[in-house]
Amino acid sequence: MDVQETTAACRDAFAELASPACIHDPYPFMRWLREHDPVHRAASGLFLLSRHADIYWALKATGDAFRGPVPGELARYFPRAATSLSLNLLASTLAMKDPPAHTRLRRLISRDFTMRQIDNLRPSIARIVAARLDGMAPALERGEAVDLHWEFALALPMLVFAELFGMPQDDMFGLAAGIGAILEGLSPHASDPQLATADAASARVQAYFGDHIQHKRTDPRHDIVSMLVGAHDDDADTLSDAELISMLWGMLLGGFATTAATIDHAVLAMLAYPEQRHWLEGDAVGVEAFVEEVLRCDAPAMFSSIPRIAQRDIELGGVVIPKNADVRVLIAAGNRDPDAFADPDRFDPARFYGTSPGMSTDGKIMLSFGHGIHFCLGAQLARVQLAESLPRIQARFPTLALAEQPTREPSAFLRTFRALPVRLHAKGG
Repeated sequence: MDVQETTAACRDAFAELASPACIHDPYPFMRWLREHDPVHRAASGLFLLSRHADIYWALKATGDAFRGPVPGELARYFPRAATSLSLNLLASTLAMKDPPAHTRLRRLISRDFTMRQIDNLRPSIARIVAARLDGMAPALERGEAVDLHWEFALALPMLVFAELFGMPQDDMFGLAAGIGAILEGLSPHASDPQLATADAASARVQAYFGDHIQHKRTDPRHDIVSMLVGAHDDDADTLSDAELISMLWGMLLGGFATTAATIDHAVLAMLAYPEQRHWLEGDAVGVEAFVEEVLRCDAPAMFSSIPRIAQRDIELGGVVIPKNADVRVLIAAGNRDPDAFADPDRFDPARFYGTSPGMSTDGKIMLSFGHGIHFCLGAQLARVQLAESLPRIQARFPTLALAEQPTREPSAFLRTFRALPVRLHAKGG
């Protein structure tokens, strides 16, 4: 879409977001959509919200004005669910549940997946970061280009998940190879061949985690899977194997590609805005502010993949969303709404300095991890990986520069990369 010449309503924002122009730079179209069609009805019948206030309200109202699809409705919202393993696994994830089932599952998972557990991973994450940077250093110091996306941004979350789940690193690399295919298969516009490829990858993940759970029952260690399958004498309720497999599958999908993309975007921000690098050279509060601004400026997931079903007719901006309509939110557009964040296209970590995670100095919420009952469980894990990575990259490679333009994946849903080639500037260059 030529945003400068557009006067008519966009027929299908999801299709437009998949266009080459939007893959390259989606923000002009998102601005147009937010200003001209903020409660958009796509050709498929899905509604898409793009204003920060509407998105924030919709996320907060999940469980009240909105709900997830119940099992009997799956065929309506996922016509291919009857034959798709990936769609059935998605339907069983925590993100698709409503209270009281959601309350029970979140409590059982949060019982072991705590802030303390994540903070205990910091030394391991720091060790992994240092090892990956050590591995990149010889080639960079010889003046060669290195693909930071492959060598670091993808590798770090894979190795952290291996540590978290108590898995051999090679096993995690094998499973992670199929994550991109699964995510593409879950897109609202995925083709039948894409969904079939996703199902094959999901079957491998499901089988592996089934065996892994049994292994942790007989040989528990100090990892999250061992804790989740372990006995809790003070709590008779436990996760079934099917619930645990679904949770692990969902964590892998939700936290792997998105964290890798955010690392890539953070490095690009370091290179594009050298005057802002000082945030990475001071205290932890400055590093956290830089991380939050990266997450705001470039949300890795463009829109929500999970259906939110309207429980009643809802009027937003003069548009009536009918009861039982499927509503999605355009997270990346909300994060750049000038009504929420002044001068939203400017990269400015100061707007998050010294605040609670995800909240600006003006009290506005950054939307990349969601909000309300479905706030991302892995948000703190992603933040820790970024906070442990960026200052070390800055300190180790202060003259880092792009070797050539990065290559993006052609995905409307995830703003991810295929390659991010970097090199070191010659001193004085």
